[in-house]
Amino acid sequence: MDRISNVILILLIFFSVNALANKQVFNIYHDSDYSNHSQSANAIKMGFETALKQRQASFPNIEFNFIEKDHRGNSNRSLRHMKQFLADPNALMMLGGLHSPPYIKHKKFISENNILLLVPWAAGGPITRFASPKNWVFRLSVDDTKAGYRIVSYAKEQLSCQRPHMLLEQTPWGKSNFATMSKALASKNDANVTWFSWNTKLNTAKIILRDIAGRNADCILFVGNALEGRQFVEAMASLPKSQRLPIVSHWGITGGDFFNNVKPFLANDVDLSFIQTCFSLRNTQSELAKQAIVDAKILFPETFTDEATLPAPAGFIHAYDLANVFLTALSNTQVNQDVKLMRESLRVELENLQQPVTGLIKTYQQPFTPWSENTPDAHEALGLSDLCMAKYMPDGGINVFEN
Repeated sequence: MDRISNVILILLIFFSVNALANKQVFNIYHDSDYSNHSQSANAIKMGFETALKQRQASFPNIEFNFIEKDHRGNSNRSLRHMKQFLADPNALMMLGGLHSPPYIKHKKFISENNILLLVPWAAGGPITRFASPKNWVFRLSVDDTKAGYRIVSYAKEQLSCQRPHMLLEQTPWGKSNFATMSKALASKNDANVTWFSWNTKLNTAKIILRDIAGRNADCILFVGNALEGRQFVEAMASLPKSQRLPIVSHWGITGGDFFNNVKPFLANDVDLSFIQTCFSLRNTQSELAKQAIVDAKILFPETFTDEATLPAPAGFIHAYDLANVFLTALSNTQVNQDVKLMRESLRVELENLQQPVTGLIKTYQQPFTPWSENTPDAHEALGLSDLCMAKYMPDGGINVFEN
């Protein structure tokens, strides 16, 4: 019996080693701001990895490695990660993060070097619009060529705002929003916009808001991230209530530890609303979402503790849906080929998916199509009808309004 047992053990070891040797290892690079906006970076990671775990059985001969790359909001660091990706023989795709400037600045480098970039957050309009038939950037997120229209319509129709004033981050992201909001407002009057820089502090924010109030504005259309957003909300709370203006914001504020920093000011009658996609993990009835929540809590017991108050929930939602689109494309792709050829096959497959992909936001019917200058939305999985407005609940959860 001992001899038989030894033979069986040797065979098991042989087959296990052989199986591992035959497994293909693919690296997924997550280029994001893990330093200053860790909430969004971690939410994206959790959403993508939850979908990977759920569908791992469909890829028994593939091992996925999720590699965190912290660009700290710096476009040059992001470029360094792209070059590391290109030097990695197992690098299959890159997942983007919160900030738009790195992908706007380097979009030529991305597509000319065949970097398969999937974007679940960064909203800057130019990101997916590269003047070449071979466009390598695919987005499932808010698109700023649409977001400004939703923000403006909400301000006018729901808040009865007649004299909106744009308060915009002075970056390519802010400029892309200026273009869209100006069209939505049917105005390119520079007098209706104020630009601010990264790391704007409280005293500067107070001066800016007093200046805007003096221009007879009746609401503010804000585009900025959590760090600067906090300063402007606190500055608004410092004004007499008679001088305070409603803030209608882009969703960049939700990507960091924003709510905990502004909670007392929101409780003190600062009116803040912001754009989101039209799905919420809070009180969801979707069976798919319920299972995603269960699996995420098992995978991330310390960080995914309560779906109702999950920080930066859109990161989880978008990354989960984008992972399912990606994995559906991968299931139609020949995997035993050079990784560079696989990236090209995946790019083509993503543009030509025939089977529907069920996600949290919706069921995607061919989410992407071949890109051309005549079809500028070809690499956008979401449209204007998928964008809603939202507010923070007292517990920090996000309440999404139906359109």
